Amino acid sequence: MAEYLASIFGTEKDKVNCSFYFKIGACRHGDRCSRLHNKPTFSQVPPPTFRLFSQELGHAPTIVLLNLYRNPQNTAQTADGSHCHVSDVEVQEHYDNFFEEVFTELQEKYGEIEEMNVCDNLGDHLVGNVYVKFRREEDAERAVVELNNRWFNGQAVHAELSPVTDFRESCCRQYEMGECTRGGFCNFMHLRPISRDLRRQLYGRGPRRRSPPRSHTGHRPRERNRRRSPDHRHGRF
Repeated sequence: MAEYLASIFGTEKDKVNCSFYFKIGACRHGDRCSRLHNKPTFSQVPPPTFRLFSQELGHAPTIVLLNLYRNPQNTAQTADGSHCHVSDVEVQEHYDNFFEEVFTELQEKYGEIEEMNVCDNLGDHLVGNVYVKFRREEDAERAVVELNNRWFNGQAVHAELSPVTDFRESCCRQYEMGECTRGGFCNFMHLRPISRDLRRQLYGRGPRRRSPPRSHTGHRPRERNRRRSPDHRHGRF
């Protein structure tokens, strides 16, 4: 019986635990969900029905920073409150700067990062979520404790441990093929990609270090470009 319960844990056959929360680390029903949201804690021994499955999966050294990224195309406004147009090029530069800053600071302060992903969904439970998978469990645990006492870009940081370990299971495959009909309100992750150069820099071989200022043109420093953007400055942890 225990083996069967372990085999269906977090799947649609599981009538007790929420499959969406297990795969994505978020659920649109929130606290009103009729199924359990099992939030991982490293100090807690897995329940018997989950122990066999957790031995195969391993504890998840993944944290989520809730609603941390703000897409300027959704938030930029002029002084009179009207929406301000932001080009796709500006958005990508803003996103690359945000991603590099968060990735670099978290890795320098807490430990090696295996993977970091940012949701571009619009639903309240996913919008701007930043998922960070550390190589070591203790690094993830320390990051959650310390980050919940920090601020970033004028907003309090809300960090928690996440059950997500395999982002391939969390992502919307239709979105990756450009065919998702649900748009930003899809219940699966729409992960915003970073530029190829930045990916090579952050995930390349050898020790990672903070890069020199970067811009699309290659002539102006990043800080100057950042000031040119309409009200989307970054903060620091």
